[in-house]
Amino acid sequence: MFTQILSKWWLVALRGLFAVILGILALIWPKPTMLVLILLFGSYMLVDGIFTVFTGIASRGSFKRWWAVLLEGVTGILIGLLTFIWPNTTALVLLYFVAAWAIITGIFEIVAAIEFRSAIDGDWAMIFGGILSILFGVLLFAHPGAGAVSLLWLFAIYAIVSGILLMILALRLRQLRRVFETPDAYGY
Repeated sequence: MFTQILSKWWLVALRGLFAVILGILALIWPKPTMLVLILLFGSYMLVDGIFTVFTGIASRGSFKRWWAVLLEGVTGILIGLLTFIWPNTTALVLLYFVAAWAIITGIFEIVAAIEFRSAIDGDWAMIFGGILSILFGVLLFAHPGAGAVSLLWLFAIYAIVSGILLMILALRLRQLRRVFETPDAYGY
């Protein structure tokens, strides 16, 4: 049932790796200009959205809530494009873009994880990642005056932790794929 998504475990790993790299780069440059922040965020949204769309499409025949993964990717792409369309956006508007993206993708991650619960033990990483994403978005909405540097640090920490959780999930999917590939897994 999940063989297609299991064979694409590396897409989840790439999402995680890209998130960790982005988080580290954001920490290295503690005082970026708003343009750099917008370009980093927009690039992350586009690449993450593209990988997530491919993951959703690849899992279309594998599980019922494939559309949640697809919509998560489309959301990322749209938010990424909006950051490039309005490069002179104020820190407050960018903050709201980030907050909205975090909440929406967190919800879709939890919805998709519900389907995984019946098949794998590693669903906790996806659920925790979704909860973390929602909490991050709520925190940004609650404290909009935190400023660009604070947002950068929060975003960097979020990206690193979220990326690590995605890589944990990818490794679990890879392990599960090996189980399904062995003849004993099918009772032969």
